[in-house]
Amino acid sequence: MFARTKRLTLRPGWPEDAPALARAIGHESVIAKLARAPWPYTLDDAEAFLAQPRGAHDPRFLIETMDAGTPRLVGGIAIRAAEAGHELGYWLAPDAWGRGYATEAGVAVVAMARHALGLRRLDAFHFVDNPASGRVLAKLGFRPTGRIEPRTSRARGGEAPAVMFELDLDDDRCAPMPMAA
Repeated sequence: MFARTKRLTLRPGWPEDAPALARAIGHESVIAKLARAPWPYTLDDAEAFLAQPRGAHDPRFLIETMDAGTPRLVGGIAIRAAEAGHELGYWLAPDAWGRGYATEAGVAVVAMARHALGLRRLDAFHFVDNPASGRVLAKLGFRPTGRIEPRTSRARGGEAPAVMFELDLDDDRCAPMPMAA
């Protein structure tokens, strides 16, 4: 699967992306906000991540921008199977923060979940110390559940409190798939 938005390309990662992936995600300020990524994040970690099997309809993407005139990896976004259904997760490199990229990529992936994958619900969370992620989730239509739960963070070496969110994709089943500009 691929997706294009006004400013972004969402595409699968390939083995040759490992150095760019390690550079983009390899900041403690990024990794500490994620659940499954280790710290420090190395080239070997990027290679192992990119080598994970995925199906043709597996919504796991690298986020690239062309803002500087050439493609530049600025983040990642995915939907993964979770205990109670499917969960949205994303990250951005620090130099991409505050530009609306997470929301733009999220709109495209939520539309895929609804229209291409036929999912009825998505869950998400953010660690309590990352309220910016909560603002992105709210822009995407997610609602806080009112629960704060402990979630494992490999980079933190244990659990941290996380704010839980949910999105009922049936609320707006007739919404059109966004078109690339």
